[in-house]
Amino acid sequence: MLRQWFITFFILLAGSTIANAQEREYVLLIHGGAGAMNALKENPNKEMHYYASLDSALLIGNEILSSGGKGVDAVIAVVSYLENNPLFNAGVGATVSAAGSFELDAAIMEGKDLSAGAIAGAKRIKNPIKAAQVVKDNSPHVMLSGDGADEFAASQGIEMVENNMYFSTPNTMKWVEEFKKESEKNGTVGCVVLDSEGNLVAGTSTGGMLKKRWGRIGDSPVIGAGTYADNKSCAVSCTGHGEYFIRHAVAFNLCARVKYLKEPIQDAGNQIIHTDLSPDAGVGGLIAIDKDGNFAMPFNSEGMFRGYIYKEKGNDKIIKQVGIHKELHKP
Repeated sequence: MLRQWFITFFILLAGSTIANAQEREYVLLIHGGAGAMNALKENPNKEMHYYASLDSALLIGNEILSSGGKGVDAVIAVVSYLENNPLFNAGVGATVSAAGSFELDAAIMEGKDLSAGAIAGAKRIKNPIKAAQVVKDNSPHVMLSGDGADEFAASQGIEMVENNMYFSTPNTMKWVEEFKKESEKNGTVGCVVLDSEGNLVAGTSTGGMLKKRWGRIGDSPVIGAGTYADNKSCAVSCTGHGEYFIRHAVAFNLCARVKYLKEPIQDAGNQIIHTDLSPDAGVGGLIAIDKDGNFAMPFNSEGMFRGYIYKEKGNDKIIKQVGIHKELHKP
C-alpha cells in the first residue's frame, strides 16, 4: 500500500527546478538536508518514509497558505514539524556533538522588513525555530547563543526539554548510527515561502555537524550565510557544509545576484552551488524563491531532501512534488 502510494503521488525533482511563476498565488519550498544519499535506494521502505514526511510538511504549509495565512506562520509550522520528526537532523532528530550532547541552531527572517532572529548552541529548546521567532519579535537582538538562548526562550514561554532525555531517544540514536555508516550529510531543515500578500520568509533549523567540537556553529543561524529573505529579491535557506556557506555568504550572495545583477534565480543558484562552492568542496544545496514566485533547488551532492508546493491563481489547482536523488522519476 505504501509503495503504491509512493508511485502514485511522488515525482523526484532533478537538481534544480524553475517554472513560469506568473500565475502563482503562493509558493512554499522545503529541504531536509543534502549529502550522500544513494544508500537510500537500497532501502525503499526507509526512502518512502522520507517521501511521506516531506509530503506531510508541504501539506502543513499549504493548509496555512491556502486559507490566506501569513508566510511566517507557514514557515514556523513546517520547520517545527520537521524538528519533531527524527528522520531529520533538527530538533528531536539532531545529531550528537563530540561531547555527547545536542546543540541546536535556527534562524528565521522576514523579507518585508528584514527582521530576523536566530539562536545558536541551544541545548534545552524543543523547537529552535520558535525560539528564533521570539528573538526576532521580542528582543532587540538578532542572535542569542548557548545558555542565554535557552534562558531567553524559557522566559518567553517556549517549551523546554532536558537535553539528554529528550533528544537522545533510542530511535534518534539509531538514526545517528545509521547516518554515520551511509551518509556524509550535514542534514539541516528549512522552508522558504512567498505568501499571497507578496511577502518572502525564510527559516532554517539544524542539529549541526556530527561530532562537532568547541561550540561549533554552522551557517544555519547566520543571517546572510544559511538564511536570508528580502521582498526586493528572494528568500533562501541552505543546507550542507556550513563553513563554506559562511565563507561565501551564500544566502545573501544569491539574493544580491538576483537583486543587483538581475540574474534569474536558477542561474544565480547554480552559479553559487555548482561553481563557487564546488571547487572548495563545499557540499550541499539550497532552496530559494524570488519575489515573482520563480524558484530553484540546486545541490552538488548525491541528493537533497526537498519539495515544493504552489497554488495557481484563479483556481484551486495545487502543484506539488518532492525529491531526494538527482534523477527524475515519473509516476
